[in-house]
Amino acid sequence: MGRVAAGLAGGAAMLAATLAMAADALSIKAFFGTYQGGGVSENRDSVYFSTTARDFDVTIGPAGEGFRIAWTSVLRRGGTPEKPEMRRNSAARTLSPTGRPGVYRCDDSGDPLAGDKVLCWARIGGRTLSMYLMAVNEDGVYELQQYDRTLSGSGMTLVFKSMRDGDELRTVTGQLVKTAK
Repeated sequence: MGRVAAGLAGGAAMLAATLAMAADALSIKAFFGTYQGGGVSENRDSVYFSTTARDFDVTIGPAGEGFRIAWTSVLRRGGTPEKPEMRRNSAARTLSPTGRPGVYRCDDSGDPLAGDKVLCWARIGGRTLSMYLMAVNEDGVYELQQYDRTLSGSGMTLVFKSMRDGDELRTVTGQLVKTAK
């Protein structure tokens, strides 16, 4: 087989695999529900310092033609076992279809180069709903947060990554159980 034929065959195989994965992707409705669980946060200094325990709540439901996702993380770090120091972070986003299968845009998404707006989108790949939030600071350095929520038998697995200019800052992993539809 010549190089051109081999290249065409390879390209056709990649296209077939991509179409098969898109066909296997779940509908956003499969993710609807309320989930609760916990996990740990690690960063590049976790080798020297302890990891941070976290509790999670996630609710995903319909909103217009798209969906709304709301999440809360409770961080426990420092203090004493009887009275740990806690910090609560909550956020919510509403997303609408883009016209591309399984790809959504946050309704409040903006142009990170134009100021304080964050570029926000989500996509479904197989059993995973991935959400991305990207900001650019005054010096042109980007920060990207990626949330991968993968459905499992009793709920979902969460993997969160925070990166700045290509350097991974933090990884959070957790298991959540579906508590309501």
